[in-house]
Amino acid sequence: MNTLLQNIQEVVGPNGLLTGSDVSQRSADWFGDARCEAAAIIRPASTQELSAVMKLCHAAGQPVVTHGGVTGVVQGALASADELVISLERMNQIESLDPVGGLMIVQAGVPLQTVQESAEVAGLHFPLDLGARGSCTIGGNIATNAGGVRVIRFGMMRQQVLGLEAVLADGTIISSMNQMLKNNAGYDLKQLFIGSEGTLGIVTRAVLRLQPQLPCEQTALVAVPDFDSMTRLLQQMGQQLAGSLSAFEVMWHNHYDLMGRQSGRHTPPIAPDYPFYAIIESLGVNDETDRELFNRALEQAFEDGLICDAVLAQSDKQREGIWAIREDIEGLIQELKPILAFDISLPIPAMQQYVENLEAQLMARWPESARVTVFGHLGDGNLHLMLSVGSSDEESRHEVERLVYEPLTALGGSISAEHGIGLEKRDYMHLCRTPEEIALMRTLKQAMDPLNLLNRHKILR
Repeated sequence: MNTLLQNIQEVVGPNGLLTGSDVSQRSADWFGDARCEAAAIIRPASTQELSAVMKLCHAAGQPVVTHGGVTGVVQGALASADELVISLERMNQIESLDPVGGLMIVQAGVPLQTVQESAEVAGLHFPLDLGARGSCTIGGNIATNAGGVRVIRFGMMRQQVLGLEAVLADGTIISSMNQMLKNNAGYDLKQLFIGSEGTLGIVTRAVLRLQPQLPCEQTALVAVPDFDSMTRLLQQMGQQLAGSLSAFEVMWHNHYDLMGRQSGRHTPPIAPDYPFYAIIESLGVNDETDRELFNRALEQAFEDGLICDAVLAQSDKQREGIWAIREDIEGLIQELKPILAFDISLPIPAMQQYVENLEAQLMARWPESARVTVFGHLGDGNLHLMLSVGSSDEESRHEVERLVYEPLTALGGSISAEHGIGLEKRDYMHLCRTPEEIALMRTLKQAMDPLNLLNRHKILR
């Protein structure tokens, strides 16, 4: 290992190699509970440096784990003492922005928020958005096919990537930096890497698709009497907002009451007395016209009995206050420790019965300690479950995981909507993927990384 690290340092220079306490002081997951245990952290400054590093690692049979912003929650960034971490934090430049073509070329270590702000300065809009925007990186967003709050209108990260560059396990550089919307010349190779969690290659650069700027935001927090009304509201708002609906985020009463009242961290704009709440947001270009359309849609929902109460944001501060109740994950962690977090997808009509059944099972098993909060991207079929049963030991975790995941098979759901698999969900893949699908995944992994050097044991054993 020492000889390998010396050879790597010759490639990346003294600033490109971290050892000792510089490694152990770093976190290995977003919750901050796991520390980095890798033998060293390698910080290449270019694709070429990373290629040279991977050639050395391949020759030595040295496994590596890739780090971006380390905001994942499925143990995808964990590294053992016999592994090296490849951090892309020094590859953090926006290389170019084409306002005519509506695209941006970036290095993988650029934070999402930096991309959003750079696009805005140019009069454009990068639509991917999630709570960790200030620390998550574009490379990590690509590797996990990140989702967030605007998928209902703009799609997942997969839809925002025109081309990318990646380094394979043996150091080969695959540069597929396509800048065209239409390109049917053979296989779309970028799709191999998007959502593969660094197991097939390390993304180093990307061509991102930008959208026209949408400066006018209309945001409302509404209270809803029952789940059937919520689904009807989603459908009605989608129809009446003429394609401008950009977010429809739902909070069950248990989430809204905990964050808006019990925690004391936020002031609830609407009393926490209703079973469901939704944040509805539209994006457009004409404030007066958009506001009139938005208000008319809400008025119709009131008349139809789909909404009990509503608050419209009149300023950026009010808008931020509404979103803070939904996005305060740190507050949830603090209130529910020891917390067990889940990210699932399932058909919308099945959601309420699924949640009721899960709550009943948890309360029956842990009557004194079970706590449940539910929120999510309803229009995307994605729910986030934040649970506590008084313990996060291995036995309790596995018991809760079975209760959460096993019903999804019959419903045609997925154990992961947007967070990926990592180590945490690996043993439950068979619940939402067929044996043939898993076998094909293994075939791809064996073909592209036969020595199993890249994020080994993640997704697949």
